[in-house]
Amino acid sequence: MFSVKGEMNMQESIKNIIRKALTFIFLAVITFISVLPIFWVVISSFKSTREITSSPLSLPTSFSFDGYLTAISVSPIFQYYGNSIIVSVAATLLNLIFMGMAAYVFARVKSKFINVLLAVMSVTLFIPITSMMQSIYSVIEAIGLYDTKTGLVLVYTAIGIPITLFVLRSFFLTIPKEIEESAYIDGASFVRTFFSIIVPIARPGFATAAIIQFINCWNEFLFALTLTSSNENRTVPLVLNYFTSMFSYDYTALFAALTMIVIPSIIIFILLQEQVVSGLSSGSVKG
Repeated sequence: MFSVKGEMNMQESIKNIIRKALTFIFLAVITFISVLPIFWVVISSFKSTREITSSPLSLPTSFSFDGYLTAISVSPIFQYYGNSIIVSVAATLLNLIFMGMAAYVFARVKSKFINVLLAVMSVTLFIPITSMMQSIYSVIEAIGLYDTKTGLVLVYTAIGIPITLFVLRSFFLTIPKEIEESAYIDGASFVRTFFSIIVPIARPGFATAAIIQFINCWNEFLFALTLTSSNENRTVPLVLNYFTSMFSYDYTALFAALTMIVIPSIIIFILLQEQVVSGLSSGSVKG
């Protein structure tokens, strides 16, 4: 009997080891596939164009910053950086302010109307952005906001509504209602309860939504290309246009510009990934 039980335990241990090994291998492969293109772009930014074309997978013989100097000199990358910071920060703040209050109502109010609105918001997640391009362009041009930072801010705020709503609503659902009821008993108004009690408690959820919204705004290309036409209002992803059209054969400068565009968002996510994961996992208990 003991030998049979020991054999069963041995088999279960072997299965667990195999399962963990397969999981590790799978995660390693996914990590390799995800990191390799970024690593290749960064390494290529230090190589000459000749090295890139002749031996694209090799390491550079000598690290050179000529590509970065060229990218800075031939394109208004710092001006685009400033535009991206202004647009991304403004769109993130507006998105959080409006959707923070809306998500709280969606989490606390129970009605058929709220359920219908929630279903509509869910459907919008499956609508391709390109299908709305013509209508959004027509509206922005009609109200006189074409080629303005304000137009980009409004568009980015709007397209981030569904994701922010669901992240914050899920987090609000985890907050016990007894906390609000205690505040009401003590004489606090609805507005004071929300801003003084609920918002500080939901800070991880707001941080998660802010990071997602900021990164989406920073990396957005399609609307920035369609709704702007001057260097005064274009954002940093459009720097690549200088190299894909005017300097298509200068691969070193192209990869250097691409590195300067991608690295900031990667660094932000790496530094705040624990905040994102904790916020998403905390909001996944209910909803």
